[in-house]
Amino acid sequence: MAVPRGSLRSFLSRAKSALRSSISNKSPLTLVIGNESADLDSITCSILYAYLQSSAPTAGRQVRLHVPLLNIPRADIALRPELLALLPHANVDADHLITLDDLPDLARIGSELPPDITRWILVDHNALQGTLGSVYSKRVVGVIDHHDDEGKVPQDTGDEPRIITKSGSCTSLVTNYSRDAWDRLSTNALSSGAAHGQDDSLADDSAVTTLWDAQVAHLAMASILIDTHDLTDENKTTDHDRKAVEYLAAKVNMSPRISKDFDRGMFFTKLSDAKRDVDSLSLTDILRKDYKQWSEGDQTLGMSSVVKPVDYLQRKASEATTQQDGKVDVQVSERATTQQDSKVDGAFMGAIKDFAAERNLDIFGIMTTFTADDGSFARELLVISPSETGATSVKKFVDNSSAELKLEEVDGRNEDKTLLRYWRQKNVSCSRKQVAPMLRKAMSMQQ
Repeated sequence: MAVPRGSLRSFLSRAKSALRSSISNKSPLTLVIGNESADLDSITCSILYAYLQSSAPTAGRQVRLHVPLLNIPRADIALRPELLALLPHANVDADHLITLDDLPDLARIGSELPPDITRWILVDHNALQGTLGSVYSKRVVGVIDHHDDEGKVPQDTGDEPRIITKSGSCTSLVTNYSRDAWDRLSTNALSSGAAHGQDDSLADDSAVTTLWDAQVAHLAMASILIDTHDLTDENKTTDHDRKAVEYLAAKVNMSPRISKDFDRGMFFTKLSDAKRDVDSLSLTDILRKDYKQWSEGDQTLGMSSVVKPVDYLQRKASEATTQQDGKVDVQVSERATTQQDSKVDGAFMGAIKDFAAERNLDIFGIMTTFTADDGSFARELLVISPSETGATSVKKFVDNSSAELKLEEVDGRNEDKTLLRYWRQKNVSCSRKQVAPMLRKAMSMQQ
């Protein structure tokens, strides 16, 4: 049964309550989940899809409550300053978000949340990973994604979508798929008076409905603008993204209360600045902020995407070792963050080896993005492997992909049985979305 039309804030509260009830009563449950890096795109498209599909009548489709699940523990929300900067625009608090902490403990999740009562919709990925994947992968019934198709989702997904196609942001695909449902939802709310009395500060149902639409549109537009650099990144931006932003901007502009203060450029700049502000985070938190992991046979690959250059991360590692009496050397943390042609030093090498060891990785990669001194967009790629099989895979990756990625070596060596390769990546059009499959292909060649 569809839930009554309400604000995004009220929907999330209702969805969290329904999740608790389903776990307690073993009643049927549909979850919408983004990938394990839980970047802004994964978060917003899972919430957007769940909100609209839970409320909007659609011909030929059973309308049921969809619960949007962030693929991180609650504590990790604090590692996403861009999300915290966005939530007030949607009139949502971090406490309203539903995370892995709202599920049973992963050690016993299969018994406390039996697979056969669940349905899973994947957004911003198309293969459920980790413990959730091992328990629930056969319960995946739909997908909207912009990564390469791994063939894990059935071709026939019934009344849920199976959309896997290129776009700058997955939220663009969700927006465009949901347009008709969203418009029907708004029209029905106006004609039925569904908004009546839910916001005493607004004069009529029209004002309430357009306010709710504008708040949801803010949420959706944010990740599209971040992922496409306000639609200016020619390597990422597609017609899907332009079409979605045009639609969402119209939703914002329909609300007099919201549109009077809305400036898309300022909105993008605010969120972009928040995303780059990681000075308060430790090196470990920066590495796990946008981290993904895959297995290929008996090898495991982990990759972190970071919005600062390697030189900045090296100073973070040094910062941790120069703390005295609980105080950080401010001169270290406030140094410029532009790229230097420096070798990887001992403090940073030790830190990333520890990060890889804690996750039992055969290969650990770090992809950095930043603005170089000349104002151009720049990328770096650093890979370490503490295992012999992983090192062989890295060498295959170099043979197969270095020309395509236009890798220029900054550092490369073996240290304490750990292979290190560090490059400037001159083909800046390739993000983790392209590089991770290249590494995984090299790993699979040994199977």
